[in-house]
Amino acid sequence: MGLKRQKQAKKTTSFYKYNFSFREPFQILFDGTFCQAALTNKIQIKEQMPKYLMGEVQLCTTNCALKELETLGKDLYGAKLILQRFQTRRCPHFKDPVPASDCLLSMLGETNPHNYFVATQDRSLTEGLKKIPGVPLLYIILNTIVLDKPSQTSLNHVRAVQLGELVSSAQQQSIRSLKEEQGIDQKDGERRGKNRKRKRSNPNPLSCLKKKKKGGLPPPPKKKTEEGEKKKRVRNKKPRTEGGGVSAPAVTHA
Repeated sequence: MGLKRQKQAKKTTSFYKYNFSFREPFQILFDGTFCQAALTNKIQIKEQMPKYLMGEVQLCTTNCALKELETLGKDLYGAKLILQRFQTRRCPHFKDPVPASDCLLSMLGETNPHNYFVATQDRSLTEGLKKIPGVPLLYIILNTIVLDKPSQTSLNHVRAVQLGELVSSAQQQSIRSLKEEQGIDQKDGERRGKNRKRKRSNPNPLSCLKKKKKGGLPPPPKKKTEEGEKKKRVRNKKPRTEGGGVSAPAVTHA
């Protein structure tokens, strides 16, 4: 029976891994009822829970669950000692504690974004948790830890995602992270598209620049030097006499 329970637990854990992105170490929220049942049935939670789930775990609780055990008196003192050894997750009821069942429900919200397992013997809390998709439930039956099968709410959610009616929280997160990496914003994209359409309607600014360059180009400096050299050569061609004077031009008679 032990191997059969482990196989069923592995199958259920794989369901949450694949469909709700659960990863190790698994975070498990405990209340006082589960710790009291473990104490009565002599179950070592820290030793048996990782073996049963076949992975690393983080045992957690809340301040409200601890306060509730304190108010219940000496009968639950042993359960309180067990619960105090676990990590305490911050809840929104630090100043005004509420019952543990209400606190754990508020920690999970509507979609269980932090991927908590919940270990409890409280039936009213279990009924409320089954209405939230993606919440693995742990309880104790006949001296053994049992991981409950996925609730109908979780099955319906997975079916809706597969049919394309819903987008899972993991897919939403991956889409957001990809948009942040690429710097894509829907409003910015729409603005960029509108700007591109306006640019296409305007004339090409490069053509205007080319026309201005052609009309205002100064003459190259080389041409000036060449013309100056030609003029000097023309002046030097005049004939000179032996005395150094310039001879007068020859006069022709008609």
